[in-house]
Amino acid sequence: MIKSKFAISVHILTLLSMSEEEWTSSEYIAGSMNANPALVRKELSALRAAGLVESKEGKSGGSRLRKPASQIRMSEVFQAVKEDHVFGFSPNLPNPLCPVGKGINNALDDLFTEIDLTIYNRLKKVTLAAFSKQFVS
Repeated sequence: MIKSKFAISVHILTLLSMSEEEWTSSEYIAGSMNANPALVRKELSALRAAGLVESKEGKSGGSRLRKPASQIRMSEVFQAVKEDHVFGFSPNLPNPLCPVGKGINNALDDLFTEIDLTIYNRLKKVTLAAFSKQFVS
């Protein structure tokens, strides 16, 4: 679900932004999130695929940002974790003989696309660096 994947990814990236040059272990990140390191590694894989982080294996390995936090937009994180629309369709197929049922999913798809674009455009205005500033003491 995008809601939790986005939150998890932002948590990971925010931690990595606190020490941009250092390698941070998935165990450390998992400790901050109170989550399993396997979950962290799964999300790190998606962030790597999106070009937001890089990872190094081994005892002194871990992950770090691939580019400065000031160059990462929250919209990039959104795109990295978004699998479909933010809102989902009903699991039941609507009745095609009903005047509403026959067109509801197409109408919702248009609305959901507009909502996704609105969210994307809002997130494009926020960098990871700006977001992370609230955690610096």
